[in-house]
Amino acid sequence: MQMIIVDDEAHWVDNLAMHKPWHTLGIEQVHKAYSAHEALQILETHPIDIVLSDILMPEMTGIELIERIRMFDKKIKCIILSGHSDFEFTKEAVRNQAVDYLLKPPTDNELFGAVKAAIDQLNTEWESISSNERTQFTLRENLPYLRGQLLLDALRGYRMPTDEWSRKLESYGLPFYEGDCALVLVRMEEEFEQYSNNGQQLMEYAIINMAEEIIGEYAEVWGVKEEHGYLAFLLQLKGDLSLPGKDTMLEKLAMQLQYKVKQFLKGSLSIVITDLFQFPNQLPDNYRKASAYFRQIVGDEREFVLRVSELETNISEGTLDAIQLPPTLIHLLEAGRWEAAEEKLASIFTELEQRWSESWEHCMEAGFVIASSFTHLTHRNGYTLTKLLGPDIEPLQNGDAFTSISKLRKWSLGVLSKLKENTSNEVKDIRSLYVKKVQDFAEKNLHLDVSLRALADHVNLHPTHLSKIYKIETGQGISDYMISLRMERASHLLKTTDKKVYEISMDVGYLDPAYFIKVFKKQFTVTPQEYRDGI
Repeated sequence: MQMIIVDDEAHWVDNLAMHKPWHTLGIEQVHKAYSAHEALQILETHPIDIVLSDILMPEMTGIELIERIRMFDKKIKCIILSGHSDFEFTKEAVRNQAVDYLLKPPTDNELFGAVKAAIDQLNTEWESISSNERTQFTLRENLPYLRGQLLLDALRGYRMPTDEWSRKLESYGLPFYEGDCALVLVRMEEEFEQYSNNGQQLMEYAIINMAEEIIGEYAEVWGVKEEHGYLAFLLQLKGDLSLPGKDTMLEKLAMQLQYKVKQFLKGSLSIVITDLFQFPNQLPDNYRKASAYFRQIVGDEREFVLRVSELETNISEGTLDAIQLPPTLIHLLEAGRWEAAEEKLASIFTELEQRWSESWEHCMEAGFVIASSFTHLTHRNGYTLTKLLGPDIEPLQNGDAFTSISKLRKWSLGVLSKLKENTSNEVKDIRSLYVKKVQDFAEKNLHLDVSLRALADHVNLHPTHLSKIYKIETGQGISDYMISLRMERASHLLKTTDKKVYEISMDVGYLDPAYFIKVFKKQFTVTPQEYRDGI
């Protein structure tokens, strides 16, 4: 947990922050703020859990600070410190849901007791939010979607450890286990094209329900609409698999589904069924095989029920699996995951060498997908692959990059390196631009609102993101930069003008001259007047 201590008396803040064993309560970080405005800036950029604030401060009271906090976060716990036992202050603190109201100076027992009470309240609230009962309710509400996504991931070849599969199947209430399964792909024919998007979804839902009703007596059924428009059903037979008739049972059930859909939904289906295979490891291969049957054998014909194993010899040599398995190369590039993209390329080339070393077509297939992914990224970033690569574009243009696995590997890794370098430079240039805009705005508007929120609004970024970008690019926090800019401007005005101290305070953005003097003295070890007199 993180806590912030807010008080205009710097020695009080420093003593509480640095000399109390907050870690014993589980407080990982204690932030310091010497005004309410400074506290609000810290609250915008850090996940603060507890605020310990003085009540009487210049510019903004502790009560006003709590009211501001409540506008954007109602869960932060606030504790008030005060040198006054004023009933009105106490009443206002209670109205704003302060955990406690302590009189200065509090004893350690009082102080730690109040913070402990705040921590207990936070733990109780978040335990309720993340409770098992609430999580289970949310899970049940979203089960159809989660089950569908899990099956889609399995069809695409997403790999998970066996124990992870078991945990997810159990969590989602799916009565499947590692072992023999069959896959059924269903194509809805043109009669269903007359329905609108919503009507189409209703038809798909109806067919899935009918399949579960017809097949569910003999097998567990897990269905989803996959990305090519087929309805995919994973089936795991119930009972004794050695009983006679098991081999033809699925075809009979599929034909029954065809008949009932035609009878009640007035539309026809074509269906492809695989042999039994080991779930989950062999599911992606059987899914690709079933999809290939629709393309190569069923084609435009209608109302087939076809078993994959019947025409095994007509299936093509095979596909390059690594390039299709999620996450795809293009998604890794778009996400800027360069190491993962390099690993993806390595897996593609490993498969090419191990399975397709004699196949120029597989090498060409990989080359086209890789080149297409690279081109898509460059176009999306506003430039061209030709401009990025220069002479290195020639192996792609004349096809030389595709003539061997080693040439394709060398060219692909070289392009990936250039893409990474170019993107890194772009990111750095954009960050530098944000920093320059922030500094220009602050220098011109120092006498106005140049809070972190105002700076973030000026560059259209969230305050937290702007703060991180500024720190990465300059090595300095924005608040530190603003203090140094204000002090630099103040010292210049003290040297070169006859303006009074309170006027200079206003010019550099401090509404309270007393607070300005305190900050100036902390920076220069003398007051503004002493600084001017010294000059």
